[in-house]
Amino acid sequence: MSTETVAATDVARDGRTADSPVLEVTDLTVTFPGFDGNPDVHAVRGVSYAVGRGEVLGIVGESGSGKSVSSMAAMGLLPEHARITGSVLLHGEEILGLDDRAMAAKRGKVISMVFQDPLSGLTPVYTVGDQLAEAVLVHDPKTPKAKAHDRAVELLDLVGIPNAAQRYRSFPHEFSGGMRQRVMIAMAMANNPDVIICDEPTTALDVTIQAQILDLLRTAQNETGAAIVMITHDLGVVAGFVDRVLVMYAGRPVEIGTVDEIYYSSRMPYTMGLLGAVPRMDLDRQGALVPIKGTPPSLSHLPPGCPFAPRCPIAQPECEAAEPELLAIGSQPSAEAIRLAHADGGTAPGSTGVHDTGVQRVACIRSGEIADRGWTAQDIYPVPEIPDVPAADVPREDRPEMLRVEGLVKHHALNKGMVFKRRVGTVYAVDGIDFDIREGETLALVGESGCGKSTTLMQIMDLEKPQSGSVSVMGKDVTTLGKSGRFALRRDMQIVFQDPMSSLDPRMPVFDIIAEPLRAHRTGTAEVTRRVYELIQLVGLDPEHATRFPSEFSGGQRQRIGIARALALEPKLLVLDEPVSALDVSIQAGVVNLLEELQARLGLSYLFVAHDLSVVRHIADRVAVMYLGRIVEIGDTRSVYSRPAHPYTQALLSAIPIPDPEKERARTHIVLDGDLPSPANPPSGCRFRTRCQKFITLSDTEKDTCVNVEPQILATNGGDQGAACHYAERRQVV
Repeated sequence: MSTETVAATDVARDGRTADSPVLEVTDLTVTFPGFDGNPDVHAVRGVSYAVGRGEVLGIVGESGSGKSVSSMAAMGLLPEHARITGSVLLHGEEILGLDDRAMAAKRGKVISMVFQDPLSGLTPVYTVGDQLAEAVLVHDPKTPKAKAHDRAVELLDLVGIPNAAQRYRSFPHEFSGGMRQRVMIAMAMANNPDVIICDEPTTALDVTIQAQILDLLRTAQNETGAAIVMITHDLGVVAGFVDRVLVMYAGRPVEIGTVDEIYYSSRMPYTMGLLGAVPRMDLDRQGALVPIKGTPPSLSHLPPGCPFAPRCPIAQPECEAAEPELLAIGSQPSAEAIRLAHADGGTAPGSTGVHDTGVQRVACIRSGEIADRGWTAQDIYPVPEIPDVPAADVPREDRPEMLRVEGLVKHHALNKGMVFKRRVGTVYAVDGIDFDIREGETLALVGESGCGKSTTLMQIMDLEKPQSGSVSVMGKDVTTLGKSGRFALRRDMQIVFQDPMSSLDPRMPVFDIIAEPLRAHRTGTAEVTRRVYELIQLVGLDPEHATRFPSEFSGGQRQRIGIARALALEPKLLVLDEPVSALDVSIQAGVVNLLEELQARLGLSYLFVAHDLSVVRHIADRVAVMYLGRIVEIGDTRSVYSRPAHPYTQALLSAIPIPDPEKERARTHIVLDGDLPSPANPPSGCRFRTRCQKFITLSDTEKDTCVNVEPQILATNGGDQGAACHYAERRQVV
């Protein structure tokens, strides 16, 4: 912003100074009444925070912790049957309880919101330009339509929409997910609001698009000077973007402080567990992740005392006496004081000071002990010892080959017409890729959505003759196999899907789900029973779970059931299709640890398809980076992550946020321009050149080579690492 703009906005709209909180929430509670005799759901229980102008507050926690509900309450967007109490001050004015007309005057003008799903946040029957212009006109009806149109084009250009004047007339479905989210950000900043609430704005986006969105949010803050409330579960995003962090659990805050205090000196076991569960892309050997056992409690049946106690490894009987207050570090009464107070029928002393933004506060009676003893997450949580894979001691070239893919091609016809179809083009989904997997090895396929990862996976699992190229499993070319041969080979190769709920039959109990592949291969009844209960215990479930149905389990437990089913026939190769992408980080850690343990114990090989490069760094031995149907870089994980050679790999790794505030502040991110080109019309020569940060630095002669000659994978370090780039240069980006 210009100096004049800053000076003009240093005083709030009602004359309060810039040092006053813009948004102040005090003791906010939200209860959804139960129907048909069901108990009430206490979704938010006493949330308090204040955020000043130009400040970014991050709200984190597992799914169901109350993050989004608390912000929807502040925006006045909850249904009428929700019971809301407490206070929400916007520039000192109470807005909780205002009617729709009064709140409509403030939404978009003083306080705005960027929703998680931009497609449902935009009206499909109006152009994006008209919706942006409407956001301007609704708060200033006297604005000429031509001026509103110009403002909409200006906003589209500001958030990086190419050909903004032409795209004004585009409808939401004509935009990619990242472009739709940019439109939502443009709409949020249309009237220069004082508060922008961002509800998981990067959750469903590729990492490269996520980097663009975070860069846009910084631009929006600079343009408007707004305070930002960032709701997210991504602790890497929080580390580099926010100033203060509020951690929520079971509907209430359990810790709050500056980003450095939370990341480097947390005193709440839950927060410490969340941070320890995050795979670190910047660490070569991280060891096992910190698992948080169990699941969050039902908000309609909260346990007595501290709601985290049933999952807390250091919980004491006193933790069940009363729910701890959110107090300043050093002010929390000891367990002995709580025990004595509870015995006397009183409550332990304490003062909340909820809006003292300079003080770290925590809701744990053992916070002082954690500080005095210098405990880390590994000291509090039992972290499993994961042995090395037995085959790891054997040179890679001497291990048996589990899978080999050579020159694999999968093109889809692009047809037009409903009755008389005619081919108008071709989608080059997979366009000639090569890789192999050895015994006890994990190869990860990574890249943005639409790069061909899932198509490659399905072609391999199909065990049919590909359009071009070859697929060999356990040394057997699938094109030479008959029906019985393919059926037998499936014993050795199984798949774990991304969404365990849709891949498990909801009508079948767990026992039958796991037993189904055994019965299909005509295993005896007694052996089926023995094997099912063995698998249930192998993946960390209880034997009594065998009679339950999938709907009765959490997401992490359902994924464990899917893994048990995949292991039923004792396969040698598992294909993992985004197995942890839909899970909270605390649940994800347990599943990742399980996969590593199973690999070490059973000698499994994994083909791991993922978009989370931090998880890939933790679990994979080798990594293949795909872009528009081609592999652009491949090699051992350590080499590719420490010194990537292809500009696309460099951009991908640069875009991944690191959950370490100091490191994240010191990094320079490579933000790619634009979205992935259509696989139906890939660029000539190097497919990445239209977005390549290196291309613009080349000479005209070198650019001609990139435009006209498709690069092949060549070794870049004299060893296993290779990149498909004419001007590959290994460099450190993490």
